[in-house]
Amino acid sequence: MAAAMQIWWPRFLLLLCLTCKGSTFYVPGVAPINFHQNDPVEIKAVKLTSSRTQLPYEYYSLPFCQPNKITYKAENLGEVLRGDRIVNTPFQVLMNSEKKCEVLCSQSNKPVTLTVEQSRLVAERITEEYYVHLIADNLPVATRLELYSSNRDSDDKKKEKDVQFEHGYRLGFTDVNKIYLHNHLSFILYYHREDMEEDREHTYRVVRFEVIPQSIRLEDLKTDEKSSCTLPEGTNSLPQEIDPTKENQLYFTYSVHWEESDIKWASRWDTYLTMSDVQIHWFSIINSVVVVFFLSGILSMIIIRTLRKDIANYNKEDDIEDTMEESGWKLVHGDVFRPPQYPMILSSLLGSGIQLFCMILIVIFVAMLGMLSPSSRGALMTTACFLFMFMGVFGGFSAGRLYRTLKGHRWKKGAFCTATLYPGVVFGICFVLNCFIWGKHSSGAVPFPTMVALLCMWFGISLPLVYLGYYFGFRKQPYDNPVRTNQIPRQIPEQRWYMNRFVGILMAGILPFGAMFIELFFIFSAIWENQFYYLFGFLFLVFIILVVSCSQISIVMVYFQLCAEDYRWWWRNFLVSGGSAFYVLVYAIFYFVNKLDIVEFIPSLLYFGYTTLMVLSFWLLTGTIGFYAAYMFVRKIYAAVKID
Repeated sequence: MAAAMQIWWPRFLLLLCLTCKGSTFYVPGVAPINFHQNDPVEIKAVKLTSSRTQLPYEYYSLPFCQPNKITYKAENLGEVLRGDRIVNTPFQVLMNSEKKCEVLCSQSNKPVTLTVEQSRLVAERITEEYYVHLIADNLPVATRLELYSSNRDSDDKKKEKDVQFEHGYRLGFTDVNKIYLHNHLSFILYYHREDMEEDREHTYRVVRFEVIPQSIRLEDLKTDEKSSCTLPEGTNSLPQEIDPTKENQLYFTYSVHWEESDIKWASRWDTYLTMSDVQIHWFSIINSVVVVFFLSGILSMIIIRTLRKDIANYNKEDDIEDTMEESGWKLVHGDVFRPPQYPMILSSLLGSGIQLFCMILIVIFVAMLGMLSPSSRGALMTTACFLFMFMGVFGGFSAGRLYRTLKGHRWKKGAFCTATLYPGVVFGICFVLNCFIWGKHSSGAVPFPTMVALLCMWFGISLPLVYLGYYFGFRKQPYDNPVRTNQIPRQIPEQRWYMNRFVGILMAGILPFGAMFIELFFIFSAIWENQFYYLFGFLFLVFIILVVSCSQISIVMVYFQLCAEDYRWWWRNFLVSGGSAFYVLVYAIFYFVNKLDIVEFIPSLLYFGYTTLMVLSFWLLTGTIGFYAAYMFVRKIYAAVKID
């Protein structure tokens, strides 16, 4: 259902576009581009990426052929943060016009000469397994991989062809300590012919963009004065070797082939968005849903039955002392709402957690409707950044009201702490990492003007909104606690080993992590292996399960703590509820060791730096969810018993 919604929503938007075509109305971002015969189809370059280095580079950081005038596309915030630098290329592609072989940047039929420094750089990028990413009509280029598997059911054991795609194309390859460059690109573009009136010419729309990269040495390419070339026949030609110790001469060539397709424009992203095994994904999600709801149901049944018994016994007027000896959570009624240490920091962290919760909920929901699909480049990250800033009013309101409930008085300082504590840590870590990326001259480095713009948005939008929300939250009546707090704190008995805070984190983190660890694999693949993430329907379902499991496990943990006559639950519950972040950290280390081939210092630093931000944000999110669930639970149970 979720995957179907993700695929059919853009089609609904297209239908809306077409029905309103007469009045020239289009939903932004979904209007198709119509081409006529021999209309130019511009091929643009996005960036170079590698899962080994995690450092993207601009297309022209390597000595590729350049057009007469280089023009960079105006990019949104998300594209800049992703390291995209979209630029024009010299490829001349015309709609439904074949090209057998064309030579790029060849003057007087002379090959391109790479200097020793350029040859060394190209060889280094090839050994680091860099991919080149191009786009045509906003469709990313893909390389077709045909895998053959034998059919065991048939008697003759025929081999079945399994077609898969990978994003971009490999810059080159290595073989027996030799380095080869893919210097010829065979573009295969698929078009869909639109039905038009008889007296008008045909209209075409691009629906797929594939490439077959080839390495052909200089001697095997026959060129003429018209910048045309002839590809060698058969497999007798040798690949184009790049020797990093000397100058290299080669040709950059390309060919264009067009094919008609039955795929309609509204469905053209289906191929790119189904590159992963959805069947395994469905099975894993259903398995997680069943396990989590089964365990949550058992925990809920146990806690509800136990509470009913406790409340019934506490409300009996006779034999009160025996009841108090039997169970201990009523004994701490005079201290359970005693304000904790550092109430300003606690309320500030919880306010940031509310900001994250609202931002993530809205982003996932909107993305589930298809409005933030990968076809809208950078839209997801841009929306997340702006939403986090605008959600500051809700974070400030919740933090201000909680701070007043905890007997706080310095609301201005509390508002400033809420607006700067978590964002300041994020900005500090990103700035340090950005300095290392700057040193590598990577396009992943955030430009200085963009960084200044983010600071202006932080202090010009987020900070005032947090102050506004904090002001109204602090003025509002504090949360009504059902029991009064004693003046003298009660002595806390010695706790058992399993009530240790770290043990509680380990116990409380298993269930929420089990609800989302399968989805975590797809998210990590999208972040670190340049894959498309599109299963936002699944992610929304997992997010709801995460909220339910975090709430229930935090209620169970705070109940056990109060039964042990330990009323210091404020900070402990916040830390323990975010225990699944510890398992996310462990999984990130496992993913780094087993899935990624990163060996250098800076890529490793980037991985663990951004992973730290991810774990910190996840801890804030789950800790906030668990804290408010436990707070409502504690207020509910103490309001249900008779206190003398």
